[in-house]
Amino acid sequence: MLGWTTAAVTLAAVAGSAALDLATPHAAREAVDSGAGWEIGLSGLLLAVPGALLVSRAPRNAVSWVVAAAALFWALDGLASSWLTYAVQSDPALPGASLAFWFVQRFGAWLLLGLPLLLLLYPDGRLPAGRWRAVALLALGCTALLPVLVVTTPADVLDRRAGTEMPEAFLGLHLDPTSVPLPEAVVLPLLHLAFPLGAVGILLPLAVVVHRLRAATGEDRRRMRWLLWAGVVDAMVMLGALLFPSTRISVDLAVAVGLTGLAVTVGLLRPRAVDIDRLLGGTLVYGGLAAGVVVLDLLVLGSAGVLVGDRGRRDAVLLTLLLLAVGYVPLRAALWRLVRRWVLGEREDPYRVVSGLAERLERSDDADQQLMAVAAAVAEAFRSPYVGVEVSSADGERVLAEHGERPAAVRALPIAYRGEPVGRLLLPRHGVRASLLTRDERLLADVVRQAAAAARAGSLAAQLQAGREQLVAAREEERRRLRRDLHDGLGPTLGAVVLRIDTARNLAADRPEEADAVLRRVRDDVAAALADVRRLVHDLRPPALDDLGLTGAVRQQAEGVLPPAVAVTVTASGTAQLPAAVEVAAYRIASEALANAGRHAGASRVAVTLERADGALVVSVVDDGIGIPPDAPAGVGLVSLRERAAELGGSCTVECPPDGGTVVRAVLPVGGDGDRHG
Repeated sequence: MLGWTTAAVTLAAVAGSAALDLATPHAAREAVDSGAGWEIGLSGLLLAVPGALLVSRAPRNAVSWVVAAAALFWALDGLASSWLTYAVQSDPALPGASLAFWFVQRFGAWLLLGLPLLLLLYPDGRLPAGRWRAVALLALGCTALLPVLVVTTPADVLDRRAGTEMPEAFLGLHLDPTSVPLPEAVVLPLLHLAFPLGAVGILLPLAVVVHRLRAATGEDRRRMRWLLWAGVVDAMVMLGALLFPSTRISVDLAVAVGLTGLAVTVGLLRPRAVDIDRLLGGTLVYGGLAAGVVVLDLLVLGSAGVLVGDRGRRDAVLLTLLLLAVGYVPLRAALWRLVRRWVLGEREDPYRVVSGLAERLERSDDADQQLMAVAAAVAEAFRSPYVGVEVSSADGERVLAEHGERPAAVRALPIAYRGEPVGRLLLPRHGVRASLLTRDERLLADVVRQAAAAARAGSLAAQLQAGREQLVAAREEERRRLRRDLHDGLGPTLGAVVLRIDTARNLAADRPEEADAVLRRVRDDVAAALADVRRLVHDLRPPALDDLGLTGAVRQQAEGVLPPAVAVTVTASGTAQLPAAVEVAAYRIASEALANAGRHAGASRVAVTLERADGALVVSVVDDGIGIPPDAPAGVGLVSLRERAAELGGSCTVECPPDGGTVVRAVLPVGGDGDRHG
């Protein structure tokens, strides 16, 4: 409440200054060589709301009270100046004129203490510790010397020191209510010393700020960079005031003071409201470029004026403008583009950036070269000293393509393709060229989309090649296994059957008993061969799928692998007319999950769900067992679940909910209706 009350008083004081300025004739201000008081109070007006916010939300931080007090001080100083000019029009002067004179001409010098005090207390509201505290106290002492002397030195001594005369309108006022009758031989040397010490009183706090900035970490470092941004902007404002001088220096000062108050407020209350690193970098880059262009314009304009000479003021102006329009303006635009391209890269020409990346990608033959092309294109477009493109390879490992030397600190931007993260883009965290404006981010997003497409295409190409190799290897391995089983198992068995049948035929006429024994052995051999055939058929496709259908086969498998004490339920919907490959994969995944639940989970209930939805068959096996420890390595069974799903372009996840148990969920795409086999 106190903060907003102070703000209200500040606003009222500025409003009073403006009213008095309107009521004061311009001739009266010229008589006392005084400007408008509202211009002085403008600094207080701009600090009023920041000071109120700080006092309300951070009342224990001394910085809050410094800002609020500075706002009130500026406003009262402006009100006193306006009242002084207005009051001395009357003869005698209106009441309060002497007090207003003392406040403006004497006590107002204490405004000099506001900036050093703010620099020394920011951001925690305390003076620095250790040896830097002595530096801080010395700075405050150097700054305070001049205000003390101004308050205590007689007016005539100050006038002689400044080489000015007191306006006649002020002579009837009580000018020295707080002066001390010190010898002029003592006061003047102190005044001569106070002015350079005042400069020291500003430089020492700046050294403290640099020390704090270098030592700060985390949130404090972010807050200190807000103060650094305020210093950069203030320097630009004051540079503008020097390049384009006007009579209203107080307005330029008010803008600088207001920006400082804004930066301090945001730095203390919401330091993460804006990315200060990007803001600071962008301010330095674009502010520096703008300042350079302005200086160049002034140099060219001045040189043109010198060359034209004094050939008549009107003719000189026209000739200067003609020279500038014909020669310099086109050249200036070209120079501006070259400088920006050198500093910031190609980001100002989005079409050139995107087309350049597309051309690089067309010249790239494999995935690795494409990633390098993306990194090089981003580095060239944004003039970044380092760019890294990191994507996931087909085997799950990370592949990193880098352009330039990697700095100590980088920031990562995600690379997504159709909503799926496929990698990340690495850029320097700090530096002038690391700062991105909103339009830069949009351009980078377009480039990243191309990078995502390239990364995805490269990943899919690698996966496709790996899949082809796996298919060929699996096919040949399956053929070799079938050949081995037929040649080494079924072939000799059938050969032995033929020989024994011939033997039984030879023995049937003379020795029927021996022939019958041989035929019994033949029967056993045929039964063994039939078992081998059934095993081979089962490996190719479980017969239960043809006999019972997918649902019945899974139910039969559950009853076979789970202990009798385990309650199992199998529910299905939409499992008719599934492709053969989907049926086999679903059966294998469900069988492996049921086997794991029976062997390892110690479950009492298992639920199997087969559901066809959104062009896919969803297989879910849920048990209430002990789950899987987080640090347990993935076994062959779990890996095979994922591989079977991936073979069809699907996915399989194994999760352990917080309330216990295990959930195996596979999503198998159904590309179309295949042959019905169950």
